[in-house]
Amino acid sequence: MLATLSANWFILKTCVSERLTYRADFAFATLVRFLPIVTQVFLWGAVYAGDTSRSLNGYTYRNMVAYALLVMVGRAFSSMPGLAAGMARDVRDGTIKKYLTQPVDMLAYLFWARVAHKLVYYVVATGPFVLVFYLCRGFFDQAPDVATIGAFVYALLLAFLIGFLTESLIGMISFWFLEISSLVFIFMMLNYFLSGHMVPLDWLLGLFSGNERLQELVRQGMALLPFQYMAYFPAAIMLGKLQGSDLARHLVVGSAWVLLLLAANRIAFARGLRRYSAFGG
Repeated sequence: MLATLSANWFILKTCVSERLTYRADFAFATLVRFLPIVTQVFLWGAVYAGDTSRSLNGYTYRNMVAYALLVMVGRAFSSMPGLAAGMARDVRDGTIKKYLTQPVDMLAYLFWARVAHKLVYYVVATGPFVLVFYLCRGFFDQAPDVATIGAFVYALLLAFLIGFLTESLIGMISFWFLEISSLVFIFMMLNYFLSGHMVPLDWLLGLFSGNERLQELVRQGMALLPFQYMAYFPAAIMLGKLQGSDLARHLVVGSAWVLLLLAANRIAFARGLRRYSAFGG
């Protein structure tokens, strides 16, 4: 147990050091990601035609800008760029052998490497995040209470875990298929829509407003999928869209998805190794 903790701590420190090697480039790339905020403000201003009192699918202009800011925070936790593709490359060129010949668990190593990435990212991004939310404080109706903040923090943890485990599970498919870039693209498209990254899931339900039964089926289906926990769920908590028993139910379902995806990753990795044939360096 102590040996495992020591190894994980060493992996974390090493990966943090790697991220800080090119810290200027990393910081610039991080700061550039805040530029779309300006686009979001003007975009939704055009959608609402400057009418701040107008409501579309339960969201005013102020709500939509606040939602876009909160989704950016959720996506910063759940996005795992290059994880699945990197795993597929390791399997394809034989680099994965280093996890098989050394006493290092591949999933644990990749997990702590992503934790290191997020730690360095937020060291750089905390200042800009605070500044942006301060300048945009007028878009939020009221300050959240302690319980809401606690649920929001837990939702961000779920976003990170579900994002990591989903991407790594897709990467495991490379044990059976040589090329998974198409699957990664399909996942990205589904994630973009079903996570609430593009628009709130409430807006997608509005497409079925003429059929209440179908709308309810779609709502229940999206509630059972893991996608919403990567963006929509944390934002909905802070905007007061989910409260009480509904919030508790979503927290339980999100936690269940973490356990299910973890088990699926372990099973896929174990079975994938049975099919693996080492090639390359």
